[in-house]
This record gives sequence, structure tokens and C-alpha cells, in this order.
Amino acid sequence: MLSNNFIPSYLITFAKTSFLALSATSAVAFLAVYKYQNNIVYPASLNGGHKHVSTPEEYGLPFTAPIITTKDGESLHSYLLLHDSSDPNYTNKTIIVLSPNAGNIGHFLPVVKYIYETLNYNVFIYSYRGYGHSTGKPTEEGLKLDADAAMQFVAEHSQLSSSSIILYGRSLGGAVSIYIAAHYSNMISGIVLENTFLNLRKVIPHIFPILSPFSFLCHEVWPSEEDILKIKEDIPMLFFSGLDDEIVPPDHMQTLYQLCKSTVKEFKSFEGAKHNDTIVQPMYWDYFVDFVKLKINPIGK
Repeated sequence: MLSNNFIPSYLITFAKTSFLALSATSAVAFLAVYKYQNNIVYPASLNGGHKHVSTPEEYGLPFTAPIITTKDGESLHSYLLLHDSSDPNYTNKTIIVLSPNAGNIGHFLPVVKYIYETLNYNVFIYSYRGYGHSTGKPTEEGLKLDADAAMQFVAEHSQLSSSSIILYGRSLGGAVSIYIAAHYSNMISGIVLENTFLNLRKVIPHIFPILSPFSFLCHEVWPSEEDILKIKEDIPMLFFSGLDDEIVPPDHMQTLYQLCKSTVKEFKSFEGAKHNDTIVQPMYWDYFVDFVKLKINPIGK
């Protein structure tokens, strides 16, 4: 078990440089909800997101970079970090990291490094369409096609297909995780969700109170409160909630937990934690490790 106060410095740096999801001025009016919502929901270009994309090599990590082709012809960039399956200490567990809505997968590599090196799990992370060097423009429909293609890649990969797959999604990545688990339950061994939402329309009044009457115009919905009901009850689920989340109302996570049918589920909340710094709260990684190691097969690894 990790020390209660163990928070790697590179994770703290990651948290400090994270982006506020769905951020925009509250002065935007009617047209912003309808016409510009994709730019608000998917701010892929923030902090040079379309320019430099860091690679695992910059973090001293071995990797391959598969290009995944979606059903509608888009090309998704990804990183795959595998441990030697013949090693006696091989855990045979793979964390699929589903990123938040801002930046690119290079910004998430500090977390990838920690999961791969310290926790000793395989890691697969892919870039949504329109993010980083992936082609296309992000939409809910498109990101679901991306998820379909990613799961097809996993199913056809000899090592991944025989590994226990754990979905790890933060914010928007949580909605993608729920979508995947609802449609590919037979492939999923566990799920970790952090600060995600019931659906995007229900987030608007929390961030932009002035736009509450127009929330029905949001065509990017992500109905996680409906999809979570489709997840098989034998899939363990862990919920992380920052109680001072300024983006997603904390009660969204509590409601998702209550809706979840899993027979093995845990809810961990953090006083004073906001949307982007929940990940560096004391005990966060202790809970993560204990859950993945003790609740997901193979138990103890």
C-alpha cells in the first residue's frame, strides 16, 4: 500500500497545469449554447494542444504508437505501454486512460508514467478525434465512434485481449468510460470514474446559471445517467468525487454511484478538492491501488 502522503511531484505538476473543463465566460448568451458549444465542450486547442504532443519517450518510457482508424475514416493517435507478459511479476491488468476534455494525451503522460512504472500496469491511451494529432472534429457521436474503434483495437490485440481491462476516466473521460462499459461490458473488468457528470445539459446551470433556460439546446448530451444502468452488475466500480468541484456538481457523482448496479462499488470523496486537483489529494492513489489490486481479477496483482 502506498504511503498516505505519497503524491509524486510530477502528478502535482500535472494537476497545476490541468485545464478547467468547459471553461468560458458566463457572459456568453443564447448563441453560445447552440452555435459554439462544441468549442466550449471540446477545447482541444488549449495550451498548444494541436502543436506539440509529448511522447512517452520524453518520460523515459517504452511504448508503441498505434494509429487507429475509425469507422468513418478518422485516424486516432495512441500510446500503448506494455509490460513483458512472461515476467513472473506481470499483473495482466491494463488501464485504458480516457482523458478529460482539454489538452492532448501528452499532457496526461505524468499519470501514465505513474500507472506504468509505479503500479506496474499496462497502459493504453488514445487521442480523441480533433485532439492532438488525431484527425477530425470532436462531437459526441464522433467520440463514441472513436471509443468503438479503440475497443476493436483492444479486442484484436493478442496481449490486451487476454488482459483484465480497467477503464479510468476523468470528467469527459468518465462519460466515455461509461459509454464503453455500457456497450462492451464483456470486455471490461473494472471502472474508475472521477468528477464526471449525469449529462452535459445538467452541468450548464452549475457553470453558466444565466444559460439555464437554454440548456435544452445543448446537442452534446452524453447521457451517462442512462448508460450507467446498462453496465453489468459484476463489473467493480470506483467513484472519486471532489466536493468543491467548480465544474461538475458533486451530487452528479453521488447520483451515478447510487444508479450504478455493480455489486462491488466504492465511493470516495475529498473535502476541499476541486475539479482538477482531486487526483493529487491524500489517499487518492491508495484507494486506486487497493481497488484495482483487491477488487479486480486477478486479485492481488
